[in-house]
Amino acid sequence: MSTPRHQVRFPGESPSYRAARNKLLDAEIEMRRAVEAVAAQRRTLPLGGEIPEDYRFQEVAGAAGNEKLRTVRISELFAGGMNSLIIYSFMYGPEMARPCPLCTSILDALDGEAPHVVQRTNLAIVAKSPIKRIREFAAARGWRNLRLLSSEGTTYNHDYQGENSAGDQMPALNVFVRRGEKIYHTYSTELLFAPSEPGQDGRHVDMIWPLWNLFDFTPEGRGEKWIPKLSY
Repeated sequence: MSTPRHQVRFPGESPSYRAARNKLLDAEIEMRRAVEAVAAQRRTLPLGGEIPEDYRFQEVAGAAGNEKLRTVRISELFAGGMNSLIIYSFMYGPEMARPCPLCTSILDALDGEAPHVVQRTNLAIVAKSPIKRIREFAAARGWRNLRLLSSEGTTYNHDYQGENSAGDQMPALNVFVRRGEKIYHTYSTELLFAPSEPGQDGRHVDMIWPLWNLFDFTPEGRGEKWIPKLSY
């Protein structure tokens, strides 16, 4: 039996429960150490490649009632003296009747976190559909805080694995850094491309997706077949 980590106890718990919980607590401590170690290793990555062009995205800017369509370059997404930029590729291409439900679940949660995120780093959501179409869907979802961009007419999605060679949209989270006047790619969620272990899926953006992490706390877990939907 492992050495107890603390003296907290809950009503009615049995000695067998406490012994199993202490063993699990040891595993959770090791998992926390591993997560922090991986994050530290990620921070030591050398610079990736310099971006091939200063991509031009479309967005709607301005106060309500006085909104205007404008072009914004990727270099202009770095604001407030912050030199890192996170871009999430939202699977909503012009040929898709509806956006990806899984991406939508991620962005439902990220919209609430966005005001906190942008205190430390730059954040944008990019989709291939026209900006009007993206904005209409965002309004229906009640998104208020995400910076939404259209990559229509650019090669950004293809270049940074948000689109495959057949033109199908792919989920991807990419991080870019600014060094002087140049912008470099520094990280992408490549777990999606690695061979899956038995019983595993890509889980490449678990860290920003609270839905599955909440399920992991329950006896039922994530389940095997259920996935988020656009409506219930």
